[in-house]
Amino acid sequence: MTLMLIGIVSDTHGHIPFTENCVDILKSNEVERVIHCGDIGSPEVIPLFSELPAHFVFGNVDYDHAELRETIEDAGLTCHDEFGSVEWAGRKIAFLHSHDHQRFQETVADSNWDLVCYGHTHQAKQQYVGNTLVLNPGAVFRANPRSIAIVDLRNLEVASKTLS
Repeated sequence: MTLMLIGIVSDTHGHIPFTENCVDILKSNEVERVIHCGDIGSPEVIPLFSELPAHFVFGNVDYDHAELRETIEDAGLTCHDEFGSVEWAGRKIAFLHSHDHQRFQETVADSNWDLVCYGHTHQAKQQYVGNTLVLNPGAVFRANPRSIAIVDLRNLEVASKTLS
């Protein structure tokens, strides 16, 4: 079976109830993998993703990288430190938090990516830069509305999901 649906999440900031709501939405939409674009906030939110193959990068509020990395690995999930890249369903995907503005701009300008996912701004946004879809899912915490995104890798179609 080819991977089709992925969930894009950012800025959980350690908020367990909002993250639980986020994970419930991801599961109900049958996403096959998850990308967390940083500002995890605390190790306590990481195990909430344990039933979904999740990939994490660190953001500017993720102070204890060693503890977070250990918790991610103990949950059987994948830590990419501050920059992640994967290739799923023939799509080259980069993900980072975007607090390092220069690195973010360089990543977006690199035309090798089909999809660049980022967080930090707490604002949902999607745009094409050349042939690259640049996507911020919004934020799980400290946003109005709180939101995540689901991407269909077949056509790079994005569905924004509002959290309750």
